Amino acid sequence: MSSLLKYLIAGSLFLVLVGISSVWAAAQGFVEGHLKIISLKEVELAEENPSPKGTGENYTLYLLIVRTADGQEVTQIVADANGNYRLELPAGNYILDVARRTPTRLRATPQAFTVVSGKTVRVDMDIDTGVR
Repeated sequence: MSSLLKYLIAGSLFLVLVGISSVWAAAQGFVEGHLKIISLKEVELAEENPSPKGTGENYTLYLLIVRTADGQEVTQIVADANGNYRLELPAGNYILDVARRTPTRLRATPQAFTVVSGKTVRVDMDIDTGVR
Protein backbone atom coordinates (compact mmCIF):
# COMPACT_ATOMS: atom_id res chain seq x y z
CA MET A 1 0.00 0.00 0.00
CA SER A 2 1.37 3.39 -0.91
CA SER A 3 2.11 5.89 1.82
CA LEU A 4 -0.35 8.39 0.27
CA LEU A 5 -3.17 5.84 0.56
CA LYS A 6 -2.22 5.16 4.21
CA TYR A 7 -2.40 8.91 4.96
CA LEU A 8 -5.78 9.19 3.24
CA ILE A 9 -7.19 6.27 5.24
CA ALA A 10 -5.74 7.61 8.50
CA GLY A 11 -7.07 11.12 7.74
CA SER A 12 -10.53 9.80 6.93
CA LEU A 13 -10.60 7.73 10.12
CA PHE A 14 -9.54 10.81 12.11
CA LEU A 15 -12.34 12.92 10.61
CA VAL A 16 -14.92 10.23 11.40
CA LEU A 17 -13.74 10.03 15.01
CA VAL A 18 -13.75 13.83 15.37
CA GLY A 19 -17.30 13.93 13.96
CA ILE A 20 -18.49 11.26 16.40
CA SER A 21 -16.91 13.04 19.38
CA SER A 22 -18.48 16.36 18.44
CA VAL A 23 -21.90 14.67 18.34
CA TRP A 24 -21.26 13.18 21.78
CA ALA A 25 -20.02 16.54 23.11
CA ALA A 26 -23.15 18.30 21.87
CA ALA A 27 -25.53 15.78 23.44
CA GLN A 28 -28.75 17.35 24.60
CA GLY A 29 -31.04 16.87 27.55
CA PHE A 30 -34.64 17.89 28.20
CA VAL A 31 -36.59 20.05 30.61
CA GLU A 32 -40.29 19.42 31.00
CA GLY A 33 -42.92 20.59 33.40
CA HIS A 34 -46.36 21.95 34.07
CA LEU A 35 -47.49 25.56 34.33
CA LYS A 36 -50.05 26.16 37.08
CA ILE A 37 -51.96 29.43 37.05
CA ILE A 38 -53.20 30.53 40.45
CA SER A 39 -55.96 33.10 40.57
CA LEU A 40 -57.83 33.80 43.78
CA LYS A 41 -60.58 35.77 42.07
CA GLU A 42 -63.97 34.71 43.39
CA VAL A 43 -66.23 32.84 41.00
CA GLU A 44 -69.15 34.91 39.76
CA LEU A 45 -72.09 32.54 40.17
CA ALA A 46 -74.54 34.67 38.19
CA GLU A 47 -72.37 34.56 35.10
CA GLU A 48 -73.70 32.47 32.24
CA ASN A 49 -71.16 30.16 30.58
CA PRO A 50 -68.32 30.95 32.97
CA SER A 51 -64.90 30.07 31.64
CA PRO A 52 -62.87 28.02 34.11
CA LYS A 53 -59.61 29.53 35.31
CA GLY A 54 -56.44 27.83 34.10
CA THR A 55 -57.82 26.62 30.79
CA GLY A 56 -55.64 26.18 27.74
CA GLU A 57 -56.49 29.59 26.37
CA ASN A 58 -55.00 31.18 29.50
CA TYR A 59 -51.64 29.38 29.26
CA THR A 60 -50.70 31.25 26.09
CA LEU A 61 -50.80 34.52 28.03
CA TYR A 62 -47.71 33.52 30.03
CA LEU A 63 -44.40 33.35 28.21
CA LEU A 64 -41.77 31.24 29.96
CA ILE A 65 -38.13 32.26 29.59
CA VAL A 66 -35.10 30.02 29.93
CA ARG A 67 -31.91 31.82 30.97
CA THR A 68 -28.38 30.65 31.63
CA ALA A 69 -27.23 30.67 35.24
CA ASP A 70 -25.64 34.09 34.61
CA GLY A 71 -28.89 35.57 33.29
CA GLN A 72 -28.48 35.42 29.49
CA GLU A 73 -31.74 34.54 27.71
CA VAL A 74 -31.54 31.21 25.87
CA THR A 75 -35.09 30.73 24.59
CA GLN A 76 -38.77 31.34 25.23
CA ILE A 77 -41.56 28.79 25.43
CA VAL A 78 -45.34 28.77 25.80
CA ALA A 79 -47.11 25.89 27.52
CA ASP A 80 -49.55 23.79 25.50
CA ALA A 81 -53.34 23.79 26.01
CA ASN A 82 -52.93 21.54 29.07
CA GLY A 83 -50.23 23.68 30.67
CA ASN A 84 -47.38 21.30 29.80
CA TYR A 85 -44.07 22.18 28.22
CA ARG A 86 -41.00 20.27 27.04
CA LEU A 87 -37.79 21.69 25.63
CA GLU A 88 -34.47 20.27 24.44
CA LEU A 89 -31.40 22.11 25.74
CA PRO A 90 -27.63 21.57 25.82
CA ALA A 91 -26.30 20.25 29.13
CA GLY A 92 -25.82 23.05 31.65
CA ASN A 93 -27.32 25.16 34.43
CA TYR A 94 -30.41 27.24 33.69
CA ILE A 95 -33.19 29.31 35.25
CA LEU A 96 -36.86 29.10 34.24
CA ASP A 97 -38.80 32.32 34.74
CA VAL A 98 -41.94 34.08 33.52
CA ALA A 99 -41.82 37.11 31.22
CA ARG A 100 -43.11 40.19 32.94
CA ARG A 101 -44.25 42.26 29.96
CA THR A 102 -45.88 45.14 31.79
CA PRO A 103 -46.10 46.18 35.42
CA THR A 104 -48.46 43.63 36.93
CA ARG A 105 -49.12 41.88 40.17
CA LEU A 106 -47.82 38.69 38.58
CA ARG A 107 -45.72 36.62 40.95
CA ALA A 108 -43.59 33.61 40.10
CA THR A 109 -40.43 32.28 41.65
CA PRO A 110 -37.64 31.66 39.13
CA GLN A 111 -36.68 27.97 39.16
CA ALA A 112 -33.01 26.94 38.84
CA PHE A 113 -32.36 23.58 37.16
CA THR A 114 -29.59 21.53 35.58
CA VAL A 115 -29.86 19.72 32.25
CA VAL A 116 -27.82 16.54 31.92
CA SER A 117 -27.13 15.01 28.49
CA GLY A 118 -29.63 12.30 27.62
CA LYS A 119 -31.76 12.96 30.72
CA THR A 120 -35.03 14.77 31.42
CA VAL A 121 -35.37 17.15 34.36
CA ARG A 122 -38.80 18.20 35.63
CA VAL A 123 -39.39 21.84 36.52
CA ASP A 124 -42.93 22.94 37.35
CA MET A 125 -43.83 26.63 37.42
CA ASP A 126 -46.60 28.23 39.50
CA ILE A 127 -47.80 31.70 38.54
CA ASP A 128 -49.87 33.82 40.91
CA THR A 129 -51.72 36.29 38.69
CA GLY A 130 -52.35 38.64 41.58
CA VAL A 131 -56.03 38.84 40.61
CA ARG A 132 -58.15 38.86 43.74
